[in-house]
Amino acid sequence: MPRVTEDHLAARRRQILDGARRCFAEYGYESATVRRLEETIGLSRGAIFHHFRDKDTLFFELAREDAERMADVAAREGLIQVMRDLLAAPEQFDWLATRLEIARKLRNDPAFSRGWAERSAELSAATAERLRRQKQAGRLRDDVPGDVLRTYLELVLDGLVARLASGDDPEKLSAVLDLVEDSVRQP
Repeated sequence: MPRVTEDHLAARRRQILDGARRCFAEYGYESATVRRLEETIGLSRGAIFHHFRDKDTLFFELAREDAERMADVAAREGLIQVMRDLLAAPEQFDWLATRLEIARKLRNDPAFSRGWAERSAELSAATAERLRRQKQAGRLRDDVPGDVLRTYLELVLDGLVARLASGDDPEKLSAVLDLVEDSVRQP
């Protein structure tokens, strides 16, 4: 029996994640049935669930990847830059549909909410650290605590995602981000 290489396993895992992302984006979490996952990914349920315990685990992994990518940008350039990147090229941010599905599940699924709190900590930590550094450098207002600024920016991100999903004009939303950025900067 031939041995399966780590590269082959990694490629198969990536194939599953990419297909699952397309399936969740098209059908939403609830309607992304195992059959639809199989069709979109092009693999059997056995192959899919050999790599991921269940649909929740698969979705959580996509959400974790998205949070990690956002955290990388937020750590380097700030959460507002994450939002500006999204506005500049929304088609390049396949996490938009995942983010909308996460918001829905957070409202309706207590078990998901508990698991997501653990997984979303990375983005919050990156944003908090970036805000701390910016405050130290004297670039952010000092009359508002860092955790309030972080929550404010996270709320703006959630609203931006919802507005983009509903078809709002990216130029208008960009002007809103200018206002948000001005509101957190040191006068």
